[in-house]
Amino acid sequence: MLQTTIRVWLESQQRLANSSIHNCLLKSQVKIWHRNLSTSGTSFSKSQRLRCKRKISERKLTRYFVDHRKVHMIGGKGGDGFACFLSEPRKMFGGPNGGDGGNGGNIILKVDQQVKSLVSVLPVYRGYSGENGGSKNCYGAAGKNIYIKVPIGTVVKEDCEVVADLNHNGEEFVAVYGGAGGKGNRFFLANDNRAPTTTTPGELGQERILHIELKTMAHAGMVGFPNAGKSSLLRAISNAKPAVAAYPFTTLNPHVGIIHYENYEQVAVADIPGIIRGAHQNRGLGFAFLRHIERCGFLLYVLDLSLPKPWTQLQDLKYELDQYDDSLSKRPHVVIGNKFDLPESKKNLPRLKEQVEQRIIPLSALTGENLEELLLHLKELYDDFMKAEKAQNQKCTKW
Repeated sequence: MLQTTIRVWLESQQRLANSSIHNCLLKSQVKIWHRNLSTSGTSFSKSQRLRCKRKISERKLTRYFVDHRKVHMIGGKGGDGFACFLSEPRKMFGGPNGGDGGNGGNIILKVDQQVKSLVSVLPVYRGYSGENGGSKNCYGAAGKNIYIKVPIGTVVKEDCEVVADLNHNGEEFVAVYGGAGGKGNRFFLANDNRAPTTTTPGELGQERILHIELKTMAHAGMVGFPNAGKSSLLRAISNAKPAVAAYPFTTLNPHVGIIHYENYEQVAVADIPGIIRGAHQNRGLGFAFLRHIERCGFLLYVLDLSLPKPWTQLQDLKYELDQYDDSLSKRPHVVIGNKFDLPESKKNLPRLKEQVEQRIIPLSALTGENLEELLLHLKELYDDFMKAEKAQNQKCTKW
């Protein structure tokens, strides 16, 4: 009897001990859970703000220069028509009052002078759909238009055919149209059909695959072989900062520098990546730079005077341009003999003048020798170019 009493007492004490241990463990787990929720588990907190991507700075955007995009565009779908009938006190048979659906949104290309590359253009765009119609003859809201910012000098092609040529700031081109909204049953009301139930669905938006190309808009384009000193010359005459190094193809993307004259006149000069022999066959950088020369009003042939027979450089450059486009070599131009500070250049200059009939401006982009003559001649070429544009009743490009 005594043993049974002792065993019952021990079992009760063990149950009490187990319950107290369980309560302690539960409290500790709750504390840990609260601590994790408030500190380590910040992603579950309601006050946590959504993280946004940091915007790329303008300096970093220049590293990702893109001059061609293939874009798939789909216009927004139109909203469906609505079918309903008016039913109010004393108007039990008020007739149909279903509204039409809204039109789908368009996708529009818009020129922005601040944009210099196609890097922000996405490969696929889908327009916003229009809302469906409602009762009481309420029309659905039209889909919002999507505006894609593109730089000056953007050409839009479809199946190798030019469909748009955007040359001026603020110019717009509707790439694809949204679908028309459907008709509600109110539209089908007629004398022989007083209670129509017919509606039409919204139409699908237009769908196109477009090739968007950028042709640098500049008044003058510098053309020359690699390491001829084009980037150094652009640094000397403007505030542009293209890369300069002692190896070929330092410049892989076009750079545009602005030369400021009196009366707020600005002349844009483009540093086109270096040409090699066979560029018209898409060798080297090939067509990637040749398309940028097409928009230049006049050209600057930059020759390296320190090399033997510098006149052969001019012949090769004109040949490559003629093979790509016959009109390029016929444009107004000036021949620049760079690196005039070297002893070899001073010996080659008289021989170059014997072989070339055009005007030659010897200069040194490194020391700044004879840069003033180049700047004055550029202003003369720019004035002649602007007069020719006005004579043809064309809108001149201003920077």
